[in-house]
Amino acid sequence: MTFKITQTKLPGVILIDTKTFCDNRGFFLETFHLQKYDEIGLQKPFVQDNHSRSAGGVIRGLHYQLKHPQAKLVYVVQGEIFDVAVDIRRGSDTFGRWTAAVLSDKNHQQMYIPEGFAHGFCVLSDSADVTYKCTDIYTPGDDFGIHFADPQININWPTPNPILSEKDQQNPTLKSINPDLLPTYQP
Repeated sequence: MTFKITQTKLPGVILIDTKTFCDNRGFFLETFHLQKYDEIGLQKPFVQDNHSRSAGGVIRGLHYQLKHPQAKLVYVVQGEIFDVAVDIRRGSDTFGRWTAAVLSDKNHQQMYIPEGFAHGFCVLSDSADVTYKCTDIYTPGDDFGIHFADPQININWPTPNPILSEKDQQNPTLKSINPDLLPTYQP
């Protein structure tokens, strides 16, 4: 196996340490291998790849889709981010809890975030290029968000003055969202 798996404090959210081969030319690593990822239980096919570039201090999120839920495999090509997953599944024992990891072009870690979790990240470097694979396509009108500074969730974002999109600034708190607009926990 060319990577190591670490379970986070939220069941299903895992960190993947890729095996990186370095020499005087640079490095090489596999960022995805269908058979190997299938062996660790990531069996739902990825159908869309996304790439974002963000300036330092930007927070993107917390985002999710309801009718077209997306599991995500997040990787940083350049820079460093504080990557966050929040369990928003009604009926889950970990509902409203979050976990995070620093992903960077130095540590080559990936975070896998299952369906039913909101996702967001904060850019710690001057800029960051983030790629992520999704298990369903982006569907306009099915995208929802939770306010990044929701006091009930209480994420310790490592940036004092975040830069947010207008849309993300208007996201509601988890407590104020109609429960019908949240995923349901499926044991």
